[in-house]
Amino acid sequence: MKTLYTTKATSTGGREGTARSEDGALEVKLTPPKEMGGPGGEGTNPEQLFAAGYSACFTSALFNVAGKKKVKLPEETRVSATVGVGPRDDGQGFGIEVSLEVSIPGLDRETAEDLVKTAHVVCPYSHALRVNYEVPVSVTE
Repeated sequence: MKTLYTTKATSTGGREGTARSEDGALEVKLTPPKEMGGPGGEGTNPEQLFAAGYSACFTSALFNVAGKKKVKLPEETRVSATVGVGPRDDGQGFGIEVSLEVSIPGLDRETAEDLVKTAHVVCPYSHALRVNYEVPVSVTE
């Protein structure tokens, strides 16, 4: 793969800390949701960040695919990503589940389904989840 863009974000304090991108464009307070024993309220959590990133990336892939197929998508086109987290059945930590809901008002169903199917192949988030990508992990000082 030829990498076109790389970014980095650093978190401290786990689910009760902060996360910040290296350029400072993103800086968030992390707060565990009530459903996971946290206070909820102010702050965000990794699942919300993942859902936001995936929905934005998939929307971009959808517009890219539509453009190549000469289909004009309405501005109201939207993608919602639902992310769930919970203990894995094998008892070895936690897992995530993700679903996408795509709305393309005014577009016929067959064309919409074709675009969404192709975008699901093009989107890097979809690809990583589909191939169960092994994430390299290293320890630094």
